[in-house]
Amino acid sequence: MLDASGETEPESAYKDLEVLTETMLLIKKHYVETKTYDQIASGALHGMLDALDPHSGFLEPEQYTNIREDTSGRFSGIGIHVGMRDGQLTVIAPIEDTPGFRAGLQSGDRITAVNGEKTAGISLREAVKRMRGPRGEAVVLTIVREGEPAPFDVEVVRDDIEVPSVKGARLIRHGIGYIRITQFAKPTADALQSALDGLVTNGMEALVLDLRSNPGGLLRAAVAVAQKFLEKGQLIVTTKGRTGIFDEVETRAGGEQRYTDIPMAILVNGGSASASEIVAGALQDQKRAVLVGETTFGKGSVQSVIRLRSDNESAVRLTTARYYTPGGREIHDKGIDPDIPVIVSPEEWRRVQIRRAHVENPDLYGQEDTEEYTDVVDRQLERALDLLQALLIFESP
Repeated sequence: MLDASGETEPESAYKDLEVLTETMLLIKKHYVETKTYDQIASGALHGMLDALDPHSGFLEPEQYTNIREDTSGRFSGIGIHVGMRDGQLTVIAPIEDTPGFRAGLQSGDRITAVNGEKTAGISLREAVKRMRGPRGEAVVLTIVREGEPAPFDVEVVRDDIEVPSVKGARLIRHGIGYIRITQFAKPTADALQSALDGLVTNGMEALVLDLRSNPGGLLRAAVAVAQKFLEKGQLIVTTKGRTGIFDEVETRAGGEQRYTDIPMAILVNGGSASASEIVAGALQDQKRAVLVGETTFGKGSVQSVIRLRSDNESAVRLTTARYYTPGGREIHDKGIDPDIPVIVSPEEWRRVQIRRAHVENPDLYGQEDTEEYTDVVDRQLERALDLLQALLIFESP
């Protein structure tokens, strides 16, 4: 096959490799500071992958280890999930009960500097690297927030973070259960099953599944969650990549334990991303659940982490495909729209989160801490509860 210059692909590749090699030799010989070939090659790899999109990258041994820790639900840092939106480093969602959450960071915050160094033009990988660090050390983030007249600094002290992926399971009104999934990690499906078993035993007849500010996680965890509420064989998500390289793959519901007869509402907002959007989109398209809240983040691309055979300690993270809902909707950069929009301000959402933390962890807060938030109303949750209650009344004999 010929390229635009009339050369075959192998000829073009060899020519480009010659340019790359010559450039590396020139850097080694002439650059103002001494650089090793390892440093030069590492820079070339980072640049090559960072140029593809914000989610692809070269993972050095430490970063490859961090990736594996993140998917297990335990890692060190400040407790926020970030992504690129319109070329700006953006908080997807703070993780509850972490330093970032306690410092007041919110979904949608733009991080314009880390410790005084601007984030404009740097890769997502580099931004995350700047925010990570030893436990107990502080990092200063410069934040631009909608509704605030000027940027402001937030100091966050790094800590070890362990995130339970299923929280708050309880009967919240007569016959209506509530479960919140904070992220999709390896333990999520089993934890969800335990929560569902307990609620069914106590008489659950309908369910609110809360995916708000859930930044996503593992695809297989999202599939394991979605299939609990779908008939066997129903489509959950379609993955489409390059024809002949990453062909179209349909993922359908399997498993044995199902809850297909209980009415469901799913809560979503702008911090619901990736795996959260897969679950929400699948259950919405299959007419299995009503979505309440706000349009989701819109992170629907597939990243494959591929360990390098030439160096078992390093890997590349490549965007290899995109996700589509059962109805054929593309998630990436679009998000999932709710069936029932309920828009809340960042400040209102922040107060709801604090109130929820008080309810779920009463032993961690004193009387004075909770008094200010006693009257906080979660309007999105209330709307979902009203809907399910009406359905139960309508369906009752």
